[in-house]
Amino acid sequence: MSTSMLYEWCTAFLQWTQLSHDALLIYLGALLFFLIAFFHQRQLKSNYAVWAVILAAVAFELFGARHDILDRGYWKVGSSLRDIVNMILMPLLIWLMAKYRVWKG
Repeated sequence: MSTSMLYEWCTAFLQWTQLSHDALLIYLGALLFFLIAFFHQRQLKSNYAVWAVILAAVAFELFGARHDILDRGYWKVGSSLRDIVNMILMPLLIWLMAKYRVWKG
């Protein structure tokens, strides 16, 4: 499967859902965090869920960097860092709030 075909599918999915690229990354990070946290014993305090989101964010951006370098000839580092932060921020905040018991119940 070529990278151009993957980007065509991604663009078609973004148009179908009418989401921006940033919103898609935020939702994808939260969905991945909640899915892994659901199956792990510690649930929202799960270290595995946070690390899975971090690794997925870095993997997606390395794939995007490869696409940038091959198509444009340079890597947009600032844009990649923003995408990584967008994907990691909400799961990290939820994990920190659960770990330090912000919600007492």
